[in-house]
Amino acid sequence: MDFHVWLTYLAACIVISVSPGAGAVNTMSNAISYGRRRAIASILGLQGGLIVNTLLVGVGLGALIAASATAFMLIKFAGVAYLIWLGVQKWRAPVNYAVSTHDVEPPPAGRLFWQAVIVNITNPKAIVFLVALFPQFLDPQRAQLPQVLILGATLVGVDIIVMCGYATLAGALRRFVQDARRMRLQNRIFGSLFVGAGLLLASVRRQGA
Repeated sequence: MDFHVWLTYLAACIVISVSPGAGAVNTMSNAISYGRRRAIASILGLQGGLIVNTLLVGVGLGALIAASATAFMLIKFAGVAYLIWLGVQKWRAPVNYAVSTHDVEPPPAGRLFWQAVIVNITNPKAIVFLVALFPQFLDPQRAQLPQVLILGATLVGVDIIVMCGYATLAGALRRFVQDARRMRLQNRIFGSLFVGAGLLLASVRRQGA
């Protein structure tokens, strides 16, 4: 892969990662509710899901999912249901000052990690996007696996940096929501954003459909 081709791909990755989506909502919600350090678990989970999607595309399953209406719809509506469920849970979350004072333990890091993994894996839009994006930057005259690994590592690296930025921004706002009214408001805002992300995912159509 030529360096100028990689730079073009890097620019595309930055635009993609900065664009708010379910992953950004998940990261900011966790950073505000539990702090930036706890949000790292969800950021790593998002990357785990992204790596799975990248591997699916790399071995050709992504193209199959993108081409199969049934597979696409099953994954899409699983993702829609999961995001809406997260939104309802966030909307109904109890207001508890103790989370900020460490009197009550926040959710285990493992739970936040796997929750984020599912958020990305059940997003067929990401798979379809990778199917459409990767071929534009792969040189057919060179070995495919090293190129897929480079593209995947670049996307993951960029996404980690961007999600850490979202977490830092959200974490800085955490001290402003440490009363019952504001905590309830932020729960409902992020609950609504999760539901909104689910509804947006529901509107995604398979390419060529």
